[in-house]
Amino acid sequence: MAVSSCFPLAARCSLLLTAALVLALSHEAHGHAGAGAGLSSSFYDDSCPSAHDIVRRVIQSARVANARIPASLIRLHFHDCFVQGCDGSLLLDNDLPAIMTEKEVPANNRSVRGFDVVDDIKHALENACPGIVSCADILALASEISVELAGGPRWSVPLGRRDGTTTNVESANNLPSPFDSLQTLQEKFRNLGLDDTDLVALQGAHTFGRAQCQFTQQNCSAGQDGETLVNLDTVTPDVFDNKYYGNLLHGRAPLPSDQVMLSDPVAATTTASIVHRFSGSQKDFFKNFAASMVKMGNISPLTGRAGEIRNNCRRVNKKPY
Repeated sequence: MAVSSCFPLAARCSLLLTAALVLALSHEAHGHAGAGAGLSSSFYDDSCPSAHDIVRRVIQSARVANARIPASLIRLHFHDCFVQGCDGSLLLDNDLPAIMTEKEVPANNRSVRGFDVVDDIKHALENACPGIVSCADILALASEISVELAGGPRWSVPLGRRDGTTTNVESANNLPSPFDSLQTLQEKFRNLGLDDTDLVALQGAHTFGRAQCQFTQQNCSAGQDGETLVNLDTVTPDVFDNKYYGNLLHGRAPLPSDQVMLSDPVAATTTASIVHRFSGSQKDFFKNFAASMVKMGNISPLTGRAGEIRNNCRRVNKKPY
């Protein structure tokens, strides 16, 4: 619409433009990766300025007792964002008939962990800033802090997510699997607005932590229980670095879904060059990992008046059903 045609009907045009802006912002707030509407790294600067320090203190303490905790916390953030956006739905326990937990789907059952640490973080935040910091933001902050404590990059975490009041078990059943082909992984990432660079970078989180041997390429040794843990990175299992990509180049990635980024027939024209790039430059990997984490953290956040700030990360706030 030309400006000259608006002038005689300024009030009407103003309303139309305002309505269009509201519609655009609403669409953006519920978009996929890269949207991040309403999120800001300074979101808690006034309402809970100590939020980052509190989360860091709890994780540092938990890490002393269990070196696996940083990798476990970042995995919670992944598995939360990949279901119905970064809304903390993975943290909800069963509360039937209203809530069916995502924790018991095959990709999560007896596998995802660290919920007790999230509880401790939430308790500490509620003592300092009651009703302010969402569980979804706890996962985002905990991921960045966990990576940094393990020697990885730092990044500015966009904050301001609110917590969902529903789960999505059907979507959780379609989480990326250790046995997915490269094309299947690419499709699952692409459906959330994540490209091949994001895929290779985010898979790099397997540079620390453990996996059950039943999910590995070699499977379990004779007599081993299927839940026996193996290091994802045999070189530096508790350090966040780029050694993971060197393992891929030598065919030593424990998870089949990691090795396919080199071995799958479509890898040569898609992901293989990125693996080589990150293997040759930790700085390049760190830069892209941080950018991809922000991008993933922007998947369909609830902001404004959507959702709620849970008092307990395991349950929606009490309300009649």
